[in-house]
Amino acid sequence: MDEAARRRAAALAGHTGDEPAARALLVDPSATVRAAALAALVRLGRADATDVETAMADPDATVRRRATAAAVAIRVGHHRLVELLGDLDPSVVEAAAWALGELGADAAVGDLAAVARGHRDPLCREAAVAALGAIGDPAGLPAILAATTDKPAIRRRAVIALAPFDGPDVDAALERARTDRDWQVREAAEDLSSPNQRFGDELTALHEEDPE
Repeated sequence: MDEAARRRAAALAGHTGDEPAARALLVDPSATVRAAALAALVRLGRADATDVETAMADPDATVRRRATAAAVAIRVGHHRLVELLGDLDPSVVEAAAWALGELGADAAVGDLAAVARGHRDPLCREAAVAALGAIGDPAGLPAILAATTDKPAIRRRAVIALAPFDGPDVDAALERARTDRDWQVREAAEDLSSPNQRFGDELTALHEEDPE
């Protein structure tokens, strides 16, 4: 079979309950076939920690990315996901950050914060900020606050990530975001403003329009 046919066979195995066929294709020469085989095992509920961790060490980024989704599906691989935050392929780093956020991996907060603050790829920084917000550990707050001054998409993500937190620093960051030059950042900040604060602002505006 050619590569396309083997990839289809891997996908089909996940729908027909053919675990042996899927497992045989985990070692296929083609990365896309290996990734499809792993996805098939996840679909069958037959993927295990060894399958996922082996895929995380695959030489091809396609398989490593698929492994991060598999880790979330079967709730394994926290420590190996942290290692993937240092992957040379930014798309793998982004996927690993997402997975750690989905898994609520408190132990990864320090590593995620390092990515949020210093990774060269903005998508990786954005994914790390989102993960820190999803985890909600106070140790991740400084990195989220720092991200409120990054690129627009990251600022917006950082504002959303502030949702689990409170305190003067958070209030100040939200206040700044409400006047951000990017409308999406402003909108996110408005959405997080407390009802009482928004109501008060509306009353103030009305009073300024009609002091009588």
